[in-house]
Amino acid sequence: MQHERVADNVYVFQSELYAQVTAGVVAGSDMAVVIDTLALPEETRALREFVLRELRLPVRFVINTHYHADHSWGNAFFPEAMVVSHALTHKQLKKKGIPALEQEKKTNSSLRNLEIVLPHITFEQGELTLQVGKKTLTLFPLPGHSADNIGVLIEEDRVLFAGDTYMPMPVLVDGDFDEMNASLKKITKLGLENLVPGHGDIVLRGEIDDAIKSNLDYLSEIRKAVRQAGRRKYPLDLLEDVDVEECGKGRVLISGMAEQLHERNLIALYRQFYNKEPQGSEVYYEER
Repeated sequence: MQHERVADNVYVFQSELYAQVTAGVVAGSDMAVVIDTLALPEETRALREFVLRELRLPVRFVINTHYHADHSWGNAFFPEAMVVSHALTHKQLKKKGIPALEQEKKTNSSLRNLEIVLPHITFEQGELTLQVGKKTLTLFPLPGHSADNIGVLIEEDRVLFAGDTYMPMPVLVDGDFDEMNASLKKITKLGLENLVPGHGDIVLRGEIDDAIKSNLDYLSEIRKAVRQAGRRKYPLDLLEDVDVEECGKGRVLISGMAEQLHERNLIALYRQFYNKEPQGSEVYYEER
């Protein structure tokens, strides 16, 4: 697991084992706040040890930017902390997270003793503020990747932890196209010094506008492809041929998962636009 300090008392951690997922720590004089937990128990334990041994601080709050497993299942490793999230995160962890973890335990022994810890403090609209020493953390809805995704802005340093609404390539499988567009445009207006994605490398001030534009352009390209497919008798035939690089994104992004995620984006967007599954022709698949 890699980690770096991006501002005074602000640290970012990135997994070397799963999809470059990130987490953060903000340290105050007498406590620390963790922003998201990592995908694998051993990395979350290492994050906890860094706070306790290197910073010598107790973790009083854990913020979940959204309910997905790689950002929230590690809550249990911080039993002394209050968990903070959007109200929908609490709902989705209870509805989906608990049964999903029970299923995973059947094949993953490292999760055998893990339990879902539901958020203790939630909000639905507007903003929620946490004070950590001299740092002001503003939490606000930032949907797109999922309906419950929130952003965590460290006001004094203009560092934004964006959850998965910003990644090197947008992922819409559990999200909404229009909300993603709106949230990405909102990010450009925040005057940021650093943008921390839910997966991938930190984006610096001079690169943020181009990074956001790249994601907006990608969304525009896949929208065009899905609209074209919607006019076909067999839309899946066209969608299967829409290349991720033709839409402006490289195959190696997100630990090489970009092509797979791109394919899922196209199907998810077709479902969102047309409320049905795209159908393919038997002839097309026989030829392939």
